[in-house]
Amino acid sequence: MAELDTRRSEVLGRSASIIQRKIRSYLAHRSFIMLRRSALQIQSVCRGQLARKVYDVMRREAASLRIQRHLRMHLGRKAYKELYSSAVFIQTVMRGMAVRNELCFRRQTRAAIIIQSQCRKFLSQLHYMKLKKAAIATQCAWRVRVARKELQKLKMAARETGALQAAKNKLEKQVEELTWRLQLEKRLRVDMEEAKTKENAKLQSALQDMQLQFKETKELLAKEREAARRAAEVVPGIQEVPVMDHMMLEKLSTENEKLKAMVSSLEKKIGETEEKFEETNKISEERLKQALEAESKIVQLKTVMHGLEEKILDMESDNHALRQQTLLNTPVKKISEHLQIPVTPNLENGHHIDEVNQSNGPQSMTPVKVSIESDGKLQRPNLEFQHENVDALINCVAKDVGFRHGKPVAALTIYKCLLHWKSFEAERTNVFDRLIQMIGSAIEHEENNGHMAYWLSNTSALLFLLQKSLKASGANGLTPSRKPPTPTSLFGRMAMSFRSSPSSNNLAAAATLAVVRKVEGKYPALLFKQQLAAYVEKIYGIIRDNLKKELSSLLSLCIQAPRTSKGGVLRSGRSFGKDSPSTHWQGIIDGLNTLLDTLKENFVPPVLIQKIFTQTFSYINVQLFNSLLLRRECCTFSNGEYVKAGLAELELWCCQKKEEYAGSSWDELKHIRQAVGFLVIHQKYRISYDEISNDLCPILSVQQLYRICTLYWDDNYNTRSVSPDVISSMRVLMTEDSNDAVSSSFLLDDNSSLPFSVDDLSKSLQEKEFSEVKPADELLQNPAFGFLHE
Repeated sequence: MAELDTRRSEVLGRSASIIQRKIRSYLAHRSFIMLRRSALQIQSVCRGQLARKVYDVMRREAASLRIQRHLRMHLGRKAYKELYSSAVFIQTVMRGMAVRNELCFRRQTRAAIIIQSQCRKFLSQLHYMKLKKAAIATQCAWRVRVARKELQKLKMAARETGALQAAKNKLEKQVEELTWRLQLEKRLRVDMEEAKTKENAKLQSALQDMQLQFKETKELLAKEREAARRAAEVVPGIQEVPVMDHMMLEKLSTENEKLKAMVSSLEKKIGETEEKFEETNKISEERLKQALEAESKIVQLKTVMHGLEEKILDMESDNHALRQQTLLNTPVKKISEHLQIPVTPNLENGHHIDEVNQSNGPQSMTPVKVSIESDGKLQRPNLEFQHENVDALINCVAKDVGFRHGKPVAALTIYKCLLHWKSFEAERTNVFDRLIQMIGSAIEHEENNGHMAYWLSNTSALLFLLQKSLKASGANGLTPSRKPPTPTSLFGRMAMSFRSSPSSNNLAAAATLAVVRKVEGKYPALLFKQQLAAYVEKIYGIIRDNLKKELSSLLSLCIQAPRTSKGGVLRSGRSFGKDSPSTHWQGIIDGLNTLLDTLKENFVPPVLIQKIFTQTFSYINVQLFNSLLLRRECCTFSNGEYVKAGLAELELWCCQKKEEYAGSSWDELKHIRQAVGFLVIHQKYRISYDEISNDLCPILSVQQLYRICTLYWDDNYNTRSVSPDVISSMRVLMTEDSNDAVSSSFLLDDNSSLPFSVDDLSKSLQEKEFSEVKPADELLQNPAFGFLHE
């Protein structure tokens, strides 16, 4: 119990001490908080008072500093401005003086440079002219020397084979001429025999008819005589009967005399026909003798030609043997470097070419033909191919095979066939003659512009392909092509290396797009090209003349304005009605549009279309202008307005068709345009001659202006023409120019010449335009023309 009491007292004491501590801490904390709050209030009041005092002091200091800064700034700015103005003035004076000095120096320098440049220019030009003269003299001398050497070489080569080849060509031409004459004589003989048989048959039939008539008249005469005898025997006592008998006898005698005269004339005619028959027999016998002599001459010429060919082959074989001997004497390295033997396979249509390009050294570049066969003789290329293929080609292209991608199919088909058959390289062939005959027979219908435009497109395209493909052979193929000499300079070798090593891609692209290939054209190919160019010119002239014929009837109606019922002139505007007399101008426009559409449908080259319309407008200008000068009723004010309205329609047409087809057609009407412009101008009496000749009508001559001025009369307003002074001045100029035969003529001439050439046609077309054109479908299905698929 005592322990519990002690324990209890301990616990109570401890709790009492805790309670006391808590109360004392609470009271101390409360007194501390109150004390701190009062201290803070006292501190804040004191600090606020101090801060207000410090702030007042700072405000005063800041105000004083601002006053000092502004004052100092004003003083400094004033001093700076004074210093700046003085410095700028000094600098401007110094810079002006320096610039003036620099300008003076530059002027002196420029003057010195100009003087030096002129002096150096004169000296360098003098030196250059001397050097140029010396270089030209040396070049001429060197070229003369080289040319003489080349001439000597060519003369030596020509002496070897040129004479024989020329003789061979002459003999071939003579053989062809004689064969042609023989055929012509045979045809003439057949025609003469046919005509002779026809004439003999006619004369025999006429003779038989006359003999029958003679027999009938004899029988009638005999019958009448017997009837007269019987009548005389039966009635002897009547007096009137003998009178009738005498009259009948007289009639019969006259008829008998007429019949005798007819028989004699028939006998004469029969004699003449017999004489003619004998003469024709003699002529036919003479021509038969001439034909036999021509045949014998042909045989002789053929034998001579074969002998010359054998001589040429022997000479070529000897030449080849000599070259082989010279090659054997040279080292092996040089032969392996310079000898190239390309073996060419046999081609179609009997063509095979065996050529070997050899060179003895770097200077000898002449290719030499050798034979692959063991005997060393050359084989002549067989240039004749099957007639069936030629017939199929001509039968196909004679039809209208149309166009593809704007290009004629027939022209490309003909070109590819001729190129594949190597007809351009043949020295004798009849393909070109057959093609020319086919084209000539196809263009017989000259009135059909569509048909003529089709053949104009085909012939012009074929002529373009031949122009790009054919290259003339030097001396008819006698002189072989020489390689260019090896360049010695650095730039020459670099250019040679660049040309000799093209990229494979470029070669592939060129192979796919190459439609035209360069070939060496022989005489038949070149002659075919000339004939084809002649046909192009002929077809062009036919189309142009057809258009002129169509417009000529309308132009005669377009030169004079139609009259109304009241006697006035009908003025025309831009729009022409169907019932208006001004439909003549609309007829001209319709004719031009029709021909242009036809040419476009047949894809005629634009250069030919331009030339056709240019010459047509020139023809319109000539016709209208000459009619204006020759007819006084056309030189009126109202007629000028009428023609001006029609020319406005033509100008509108030229603007609509653009330069691609119209070309310079509008410029061809300059004479009639200036003349009409003079007719419609007002107050002509105030215009001087200088204004007329320089401003209004500069293209017209004095004679033409005098003609228009004297023929002019105003049917509407009764205005005057030019003044008498202008007329007198024109007369003076005409008398001065009277000795000139050209100026004395005041009429224009129509130029019907051909205003284009083959070069103009080749410039208007491009080879790549034919790359996508396929040949005719009819030939593509033929197995003999399988090469057209390539």
